[in-house]
Amino acid sequence: MYSYDIEGVCPVKVDFQIQNDKLKNIAFHGGCPGNLKAIAILLEDMPVQEAIYKLKGIECGSKPTSCADQLSKVLQKALSQNND
Repeated sequence: MYSYDIEGVCPVKVDFQIQNDKLKNIAFHGGCPGNLKAIAILLEDMPVQEAIYKLKGIECGSKPTSCADQLSKVLQKALSQNND
């Protein structure tokens, strides 16, 4: 299980698993529960690299980031930690 603090958005933390290079059990802590549950369901079993590609750079209103963008950033961190 991976657990990361996220910044610049409403949720403060996200947990997830990576199994066979696919996302599992994504859970945001805080934020808009309906939208974040939907994101988690849509990303379930998606290859990690595909999720990063789809989510990276998404902004939320006037914020330079979003929950999705923050997730892409921590997914990249998780992958780099696995490669170290």
